[in-house]
Amino acid sequence: MTSPAPGPAPTPATGALRRAVCPGSYDPVTLGHVDVIRRAAALHDEVVVAVLHNPAKQGVFTPDERRELIEDALGGLPGVRVEVFGGQLLVDVCAAVGAQVVVKGLRSDVDFAYELPMALMNRHLSGVETVFLPGDPAFGHVSSSLVKEVARYGGDVTGLVTDRVRDALVARLHQQ
Repeated sequence: MTSPAPGPAPTPATGALRRAVCPGSYDPVTLGHVDVIRRAAALHDEVVVAVLHNPAKQGVFTPDERRELIEDALGGLPGVRVEVFGGQLLVDVCAAVGAQVVVKGLRSDVDFAYELPMALMNRHLSGVETVFLPGDPAFGHVSSSLVKEVARYGGDVTGLVTDRVRDALVARLHQQ
């Protein structure tokens, strides 16, 4: 008889799990996203990858397809789970999953200027703090929007997304 894999261990000082949320639309998930999620998982007991979507907007992939692509890209990374959320504030997502912190990856000072007001508003609304992780410079030019644009016009996005994401993206964009 085999025993189940151990879950995240509580933080010794408090006995509470250090749970973080990595939010994004992930349409599609890039290797830059994967880098930030992996490093967030090394810093926290549990990371909830929150696939956020606006029900009024249509993405290339459905929220459930995004979840599946993220799970595949992460390859069963321990201490990470992927959930879909729509039509709610990020602070409400954090409350729903019991997260104390939001982790955001930054590619540049432009990302910081965009993210800082949201981080301050989230702290104002709920006390949830935001931790910024600098992205791997190898992915500093990679965004979901640019990946979609390059793929839409026949460019090769190999090395920017997983092979499965690349193939799904090319198939989806060429059927539209």
